[in-house]
Amino acid sequence: MSDILSTSVSGLLAFQRALDVTSNNISNVATPGYSVENANFTPQPGQATAVGFFGSGVSIESVTRSYDELLAGQVRSSQSGYSSFNTYATQAAQIDNMLSDSDTGLTASLQSFVNALQTVANSASSTAQRQALLSQAQALSQQMQNYSSQLSSYGAGIESQISASTAQINTLSAGIATLNGQIAAGLASTGQTPNTLMDQRDQMIDQLSQYVSVNTATQADGSMNVYVGSGQPLVIGSTSQSLTATPDQYNASQNEISIVSGGKATDITSTLSGGQLGGLLAVRSQVLQPAENTLGQFSVGLAGLVNQAQGAGIDLTGAIGKPMFAVGPVGVSGSAFNTGAASVTVTRTDLSSLTADDYTLRQTGGAWTLTDKATGQPVTMTGTGTVADPFKAVGLSIVVGGGAAANGDSFRIQPTADASAGLTVLLTSPSQIAAASSIQTTAAATNTGTGAVTSSAVTDPSTWVPGTYKISFTSATAYQVTDSTNTVVGTGTYTSGTPIAFNGGSVTLTGTPANGDTFNVGAAGSSNVGDNSNAFALVDALSAKKLNGGTTSLSSVANNLVSQVGVQTQQAQANAAAQKSVNASAVDTRNNLSGVNLDEEAAKMVQYQQAYSACAQLIQTSNTMFNSLLSAIHG
Repeated sequence: MSDILSTSVSGLLAFQRALDVTSNNISNVATPGYSVENANFTPQPGQATAVGFFGSGVSIESVTRSYDELLAGQVRSSQSGYSSFNTYATQAAQIDNMLSDSDTGLTASLQSFVNALQTVANSASSTAQRQALLSQAQALSQQMQNYSSQLSSYGAGIESQISASTAQINTLSAGIATLNGQIAAGLASTGQTPNTLMDQRDQMIDQLSQYVSVNTATQADGSMNVYVGSGQPLVIGSTSQSLTATPDQYNASQNEISIVSGGKATDITSTLSGGQLGGLLAVRSQVLQPAENTLGQFSVGLAGLVNQAQGAGIDLTGAIGKPMFAVGPVGVSGSAFNTGAASVTVTRTDLSSLTADDYTLRQTGGAWTLTDKATGQPVTMTGTGTVADPFKAVGLSIVVGGGAAANGDSFRIQPTADASAGLTVLLTSPSQIAAASSIQTTAAATNTGTGAVTSSAVTDPSTWVPGTYKISFTSATAYQVTDSTNTVVGTGTYTSGTPIAFNGGSVTLTGTPANGDTFNVGAAGSSNVGDNSNAFALVDALSAKKLNGGTTSLSSVANNLVSQVGVQTQQAQANAAAQKSVNASAVDTRNNLSGVNLDEEAAKMVQYQQAYSACAQLIQTSNTMFNSLLSAIHG
């Protein structure tokens, strides 16, 4: 009878423990990160007899949690993607809203300036219209300064969040390492997995994936290694590595991310992706910095084109026009790691060749090289870098001065990043607007044809050679242009209304000149100050392809920037919505496996309760049989 008793007792104890597990599951139905546990039964070794083996009861072999590493990885991956895209979209939307505002946006501000300029062109002598143009120029320059200030503010906010995210990552990685040590110790001492600690660790890794994309690898001792970037170890067993936000070597206000191991910091910024940190780094490099540079290119283009046109015209006093705008200088920053004494001065020399990219000037093996930061490609330079013979490349003049440079010294060159912050209006009086052309064309008194002068203008001040010119017709449809030395500087076929271009100047005639007719081109007199040719030439210049090697107009730079930021924002928002859906699906799939199902737990509770009662009945039966046996013996 003792085997019936022991077998029943083993069942009683086993089902009691199973009920404990079920009770714990039900109690933790609302606990975040809890994985449902299962009591795993195993039969005890049977007893051999002459007629066969008889079972000797049951025991709980282990209590394990329902967990699938693949499903957990899918949840973390989708969570990391959603967090990254959502952060990106949130930050980019601020810049998008700023640039695309219907009243204060970039294209709206430019259009208001162009409209005022067009009005001056239509009423060149009107002081009121000139004042309105000057006011619009002030408004546009202030708007560009506001853009620069707002982008700086957004940038400071991003840097603050990068530091905060890095600190949170370090806190979580330290917690994961601590739990790894406790899990390994628990498994080693009992041979059983400490499920609660493992749930806590998984929850911490889930939280970590909200800040950065992670990969994990489970070890034989139960610990879990965590990797970031391109495989850099963040947690190895019970040891965690720290991430640190370190100042960029060229810009101390910008953070780069380094991983510290053995007291040595390694920059891993370019390898990090996913999560809030990855989203912040991406929006900084893909939206914020390009927006700053392109707005700067717009400011430089605006100032360059308007100032060139001013120099090609005369104002109401008859004087050659003065520059209307000034812009911020080229940004040059030496690396914090430089050990030499060299200094670098950079100026803009060619508006058409100027780009919105940043560049790195580096001294290597006694020679200076220039590299495009955006593409990583080398840029060809001419010159020797001296004041007399500066390096020239991408619309820049680069002079290396000061003391000697050490091998490896470098400088970051930003041709346009600081331009908008320094965009200011230089003109103080409406009379200083040079709406009139600085050249004037008159028909010879002896002309016999019907040719008449429509306009005269300097279309390219950089190539214009002041002087006197003569347009002579060798037939009604052919002409030549000669300078004061009677040198031919232009020939062509005449078409009424089509500009005759030469040496950076342009004269438009209508009608039909006769063979031998001439037109004299020279400096405009005081009687020409009410002319509007130069104002119209400026309107045309703002929409002409004068930037990016003659492929892009100023208005296109503005439109392209607004469109690009808008598209980036919309794509990030769409990606965030898609990843949110993917993450919700992944979480549901994991919860179906790991979450507590009250219906299942209720069924198990009934099953275990009935089994427990049955075992108790067997114990009672065993006792009755034993008492009956004793009574029979004592008879």
